[in-house]
Amino acid sequence: MSSVRSNLNVVILAAGKGTRMHSDLPKVLHQVAGRALLSHVITCAEKLEPENIVAVYGFGGRKVPEAIARDDILWAEQAEQLGTGHAVQQAMPLLGDKGITLVLLGDVPLLRAETCRMLIRNAEQHLALLTVEKDIPTGYGRIVRSFDGRVQAIVEEKDADAEQRRIKEVNSGIMAMPTVLLKQWLGRLRNENNQKEYYLTDVIAMAVEDGVGVVTERAQDEWEVIGVNSKADLAGVERIYQKNEAQRLMHAGVTLRDPERIDVRGRLKTGRDVEIDIGCVFEGNVELGDKVSIGPYCVIKDATIAEGSVIAPYTHIDEATVGRDSRIGPYARLRPGTELVAEAHIGNFVEIKNSRVDHGSKINHLSYVGDSQVGKHVNIGAGTITCNYDGANKHRTIIGDHAFIGSDTQLVAPVTVEAGATIGAGSTITRDAPENSLTLSRSKQITIQGWKRPVKTKK
Repeated sequence: MSSVRSNLNVVILAAGKGTRMHSDLPKVLHQVAGRALLSHVITCAEKLEPENIVAVYGFGGRKVPEAIARDDILWAEQAEQLGTGHAVQQAMPLLGDKGITLVLLGDVPLLRAETCRMLIRNAEQHLALLTVEKDIPTGYGRIVRSFDGRVQAIVEEKDADAEQRRIKEVNSGIMAMPTVLLKQWLGRLRNENNQKEYYLTDVIAMAVEDGVGVVTERAQDEWEVIGVNSKADLAGVERIYQKNEAQRLMHAGVTLRDPERIDVRGRLKTGRDVEIDIGCVFEGNVELGDKVSIGPYCVIKDATIAEGSVIAPYTHIDEATVGRDSRIGPYARLRPGTELVAEAHIGNFVEIKNSRVDHGSKINHLSYVGDSQVGKHVNIGAGTITCNYDGANKHRTIIGDHAFIGSDTQLVAPVTVEAGATIGAGSTITRDAPENSLTLSRSKQITIQGWKRPVKTKK
């Protein structure tokens, strides 16, 4: 964290099983946009620069803290799931009495930090609730107000009467209040309800009883407080996230052929006049330079693509760097460790791994180049393979500037093709090829007269 707000604690409730997910995976570890639900909530909390972030885990045991693997998060276990109030109680020993505590939910991944700041501003001496109006409030706790509009209580749907169930203003489950008051109220919780659980929402009535003001803030967008309780919810939240990302990209000047068909599962940074066709997936950290064009159905992960490059359809790029004005694909695969300097042409069904390809070189068809250093303006013909693995160890192939590798060549590493060398088509090269010379290896061509093809045996 760049700076710390010493009067703010954040408690994230992440102990639930998620029965309706029908999964052995703890609910908060299911992913939206390539990241666990809980990771999204932690990111939101971090933007607030709190002194402490405490995540309460339960179902699945240590699976949740081990999956998140963050040293800057405090973890509190809720061994028995006895309600939200009980969950917050588990976090209290890790916090002092000073400042404000903000309670977030580990299965509400779209909440914005700006919305949380609204709550915090009102929680110095009050209990601040985040509410939302829902046309169909089924499943949510209702905000019960007095005749003059003051909040009196939150009534869970299972405990609500018919009149209360008609209320459309509902509780998001997100609240902030002075820590010292929260600790007092948690000590007074009782499980006298249909579920025999300790509800955190019961502190609302306690605040009213104690004369502490209860204030509310409305979420700007309903989707901010959508919780994930089923795979259908998960898919719905994923689409909302992706629509928001698409809007962000278009506002930045990116041309999207169809905003409904893009998936950003990480961080996508774009330059000017970038074009992205349908069905593309971006994972990890991806940077696209000015005037980059991405064709349909490409998958790009942890990669940098420099200005003017064109990525043709169905190309996969993983932990690779593409230099300016390069042409990649279709159906190409750039694996980790690939570096294309500039103006490279990598064609259909070409795979490159852990190799550097220098300025202006071309590998246009049906080839594998692994653990190699390819010089400037090299032409590698169709069907060429760098045989980099001897069954135990990897070895490098060096190809000098302006070399020409004929089609269907096997370069058995470690081997060097020197600058300006030409390798005849169909050769297996096991020794270094000298510069500016033709090197080839072929057996004598023969014709067998009278030979006949085998005939398929009839069953």
